[in-house]
Amino acid sequence: MSKTYVQICGIFVGLMFAVDPQALAQQNEPHIHVNVDLVQLNVAVTDSKGDYITGLRPQDFAITEDGIKEKLATFAEGNEPARRVVDITPDDSKLSAQGDPAATTSGGGATLGSMVAGANVFILFDTSNYMYRGFVFAQDAIADFVRSLETADKIAFYSYSRDLSRASSLTADRSLVLRGVRSTVAGDDAALYNCLLLTVKDAARYTGRKVVVVFSNGPDNTSMVPPEDVAELAQSTGIPVYMISTQLARLEPVSTAVFERMAAATGGKAYFAKNWRDEKAAFASIRNDLAHLYGLSYYPQANPNRGWRSISVKLVGDRLKKYNIRTRNGYRPQQTQIFGDITPVSADTPVSR
Repeated sequence: MSKTYVQICGIFVGLMFAVDPQALAQQNEPHIHVNVDLVQLNVAVTDSKGDYITGLRPQDFAITEDGIKEKLATFAEGNEPARRVVDITPDDSKLSAQGDPAATTSGGGATLGSMVAGANVFILFDTSNYMYRGFVFAQDAIADFVRSLETADKIAFYSYSRDLSRASSLTADRSLVLRGVRSTVAGDDAALYNCLLLTVKDAARYTGRKVVVVFSNGPDNTSMVPPEDVAELAQSTGIPVYMISTQLARLEPVSTAVFERMAAATGGKAYFAKNWRDEKAAFASIRNDLAHLYGLSYYPQANPNRGWRSISVKLVGDRLKKYNIRTRNGYRPQQTQIFGDITPVSADTPVSR
């Protein structure tokens, strides 16, 4: 009996040591997965005079990612809803009076209310001590901008000095946003890049079209976050950043270069306003730009690159090569840690990047 007991114990101990400790450790480790289900691009097409080119069709665009040719999944122009490319027929393309599918416009025909339909707009306002002069004029310009976005889905209004203040979370109620604008007061030092990073992270939580509009009156003198990190996150999450800065920043070469690079990298634009009239004109230009962006999206082809992926958007055909394209130039796939079993994301609920 004792001999049998010893044999059973020996078998049990042997099974314990037969289990690979490394395999057990791997079971408890998180799986790192890269979610790149849908890449969305906001694309501006302009001529040599800066006028917008309208009426382009899906087949007029060619997209590559790391040199790999991509196939368009959805297409939209201006404030139109996005449509699957398979559902778009040649008869759907817009033609100008001369029969040319590319017509120029400076935006005079669209109403202000229809210009940014379907967009979530995040406004970030500088309330640092740089803003003591002209504070009220800046508030007026922002308030006018908010009122003009009548059919934008929602608007959020944030302000910053050393810290970020979420004066009005994303809402469709314009009165709440305007109340947030009027409640701002001038603060101390400026931490623009810290606060812009938090704003981009907030915007990235929402699906669909979203943009960040920054009003800054001076250079950053407090942030711990480098502007390159902010730009990369905005690129990777597909959020254009529009920068409106006063002439003070134009006189400060470092800030000027940073603002221009960040706007260009994300597909936005940078403006430098000398006075309140220029500030209002800049906001009007942003509104006009949003009204004329093409919305393109694609499901990336197989790509082993988990680092930075370069995006190239070009127009097809000799007739269109003379036009200029502005959009983000790449993204970094966002990694997520998943513990336990992995459930794939349904194609019906894509995660956009």
